[in-house]
Amino acid sequence: MAKSAPASFSMGSVASYSTISCSRFKFSKPFVARNNSWNPIQSFCGLRPTTGLSLTSERSFLGQGSIASLQASKPTYLNQNKSISKSLQPKASFKVAILGAAGGIGQPLSLLIKMSPLVSSLHLYDIANVKGVAADLSHCNTPSKVLDFTGPSELADSLKGVDLVVIPAGVPRKPGMTRDDLFNINAGIVKTLIEAVADNCPEALICIISNPVNSTVPIAAEVLKQKGVCDPKKLFGVTTLDVVRANRFVAEKKNLRLIDVDVPVIGGHAGITILPLLSKTKPSVTFTKEEIEELTVRIQNAGTEVVEAKAGAGSATLSMAYAAARFVESSLRALDGDGDVFECSYVQSELTELPFFASRVKLGRKGVEAVISADLQGLTDYEEKALEALKPELKASIEKGVAFVQKQTHASV
Repeated sequence: MAKSAPASFSMGSVASYSTISCSRFKFSKPFVARNNSWNPIQSFCGLRPTTGLSLTSERSFLGQGSIASLQASKPTYLNQNKSISKSLQPKASFKVAILGAAGGIGQPLSLLIKMSPLVSSLHLYDIANVKGVAADLSHCNTPSKVLDFTGPSELADSLKGVDLVVIPAGVPRKPGMTRDDLFNINAGIVKTLIEAVADNCPEALICIISNPVNSTVPIAAEVLKQKGVCDPKKLFGVTTLDVVRANRFVAEKKNLRLIDVDVPVIGGHAGITILPLLSKTKPSVTFTKEEIEELTVRIQNAGTEVVEAKAGAGSATLSMAYAAARFVESSLRALDGDGDVFECSYVQSELTELPFFASRVKLGRKGVEAVISADLQGLTDYEEKALEALKPELKASIEKGVAFVQKQTHASV
């Protein structure tokens, strides 16, 4: 749902290639260079396909980007053609911490964030096995420096001076397990990590992936309140995967170009609390009643679809890492001063009577700049009924998270 941004381009040969990417995290497949000349074959630049060299507004693979500066260089495989030899001087300025970096989501997420030229330092924390992940990633020739931190004794150090914290820590879902089943384990993990964030980097943006997000975000908010450092504009539940899935499924169903499809998803991040607003799909498209019901149910149950397909071997780790990296990149672009960044996220909200609600938000230097209310206007009867139906379940999940922290606090007194 991020807005359009400049395209990237790359040059390559059959044996080797080097990539030119933009300062806002742009990736593309290489163009094949033969006979020392451009052969602009169709390539894919993230969410938007590109052909040839283009510096016009395009959408990137994890969000949006802009070309910073292009400086002449000399690729080893095309020394004789100086006219097409260029490289990028990115500006890496933000420190990002990933708490749970050695896990199923954490590892691919760490790789994707490592690829961002906006990141100067990547802090990887986990209770075990993180040194190997950090050593592996440190060999990638992208700007950020990778540091590893293992165990509770190093948690505080992993958060010093950090601008953005991502929390994928926790246990994954298994077949037959609901997000509620994860609560007792993951709630305690999130509480502990947020306490450390409050003590060591209270100004950082906090992006929570750990399920059940409907409850873990309220847990985080309650902990931050108790610590006296709660800024609701800087606390996010990452629901981008619901948007990614909605866009993909709608594009396939209606035979649309994926790069053109934008479906806002509101509510929460579990089961019926996930409400794709198909009536707000861009480009405008007509759905039958059957298509609406089918798509809505599939988007709501897509996580279960992956869990069952993996047959006990895990949950939606790769797609979640992709979606989370997109949200992180959007957040970093907003911190960097991009004034046109929009994403769906589960945040403290006044759009409904519920204290937390997922909707489109405008991101800025201080987090949430605006909650977009327009998407909730002019809903269809189906969407209105679905919205009312999700509220009791979402309300219960929020209250469960708040009660957990309050109970823990009273027990420790």
